[in-house]
Amino acid sequence: MYLATPTLLDALNASIAIPIVPYTNGEIDLNGHAKNIDYLMSHNCLDNNRKRVISVAGTSLIHHMEPDDQTRVFDVAGKVMGADGVLISAIAPNPIGSAEKLIGAQSQLQRPPDLYLVMPLGGTYSPEGLYETFMAFGERCEARYGARLLYYFRRPRDLPQVIRLLNDSPHFIGVKVGTGVDDVQPLIDGVGNNAMVIWGIGDRSTDAAELGAKGHTSGTALLCARVADEINNAQRRGDYAAAREFEKMIEKFEEIRFRDGRKYNYAAVVEAMNQSGFDDIVGGDGGPFNPRVPLDVAKELQAVVAEVREYH
Repeated sequence: MYLATPTLLDALNASIAIPIVPYTNGEIDLNGHAKNIDYLMSHNCLDNNRKRVISVAGTSLIHHMEPDDQTRVFDVAGKVMGADGVLISAIAPNPIGSAEKLIGAQSQLQRPPDLYLVMPLGGTYSPEGLYETFMAFGERCEARYGARLLYYFRRPRDLPQVIRLLNDSPHFIGVKVGTGVDDVQPLIDGVGNNAMVIWGIGDRSTDAAELGAKGHTSGTALLCARVADEINNAQRRGDYAAAREFEKMIEKFEEIRFRDGRKYNYAAVVEAMNQSGFDDIVGGDGGPFNPRVPLDVAKELQAVVAEVREYH
């Protein structure tokens, strides 16, 4: 399956579900992962028969997986989704050679990702170095693997060079905003029609949508897919008041997930999933560097689960 870039960009104007990958006894639960992907595919509430978009990314704990495990995770997701959804693979670019090998391996899967999200660059680098390296990276990955890329923007100092990258590289077709609302307008103004600006800081996305951002990432979708989808449905029709009403339903959930530098971004979702008792999703028992939440946080999440149960 190959989606033409304009079709792909329109599909990305959606709630982009980022499912946690469940772990059991310290090991990735691939059967549980498949079940979670199936839930997201079978509970697609996006209007006008739009495709479900799924991105296994940072919230999923992609940084803590061995490369072979990452490829297996995307192999499972792609097989469950088939041609009915859009699959985004998140790639950590450190080191850059390993990232390219990972794209190469995933591009050979039976059902490869449609798009690759280049995660924030770690280590010491200059903005000019970022531009030069990713320009060359994009050229190689498109020539060798037909890869199309999104850039995950997380450091405000890099803004001018990120805009330059998006304007100069036809292979970086969008940017995920991970800094704040203040950077949405400069990015939109800077890239024009050359790239898509996507909100990347959770379901509380309507402020960004009003400025012109398209689509948003959702780490809550495995618990309450309909809430995330209805936010996007409302934003696409310009009903920002309705979008904010749905945002209110998961406001406490988002506050817990993003609390104190996002320390419960994964674990709060796992806890809520486990508390829900839903048998069509699998939370697991905690992942690497992400044990179960403390008891007081678990108690807070009880109210969250009660609020959104009917939107599962």
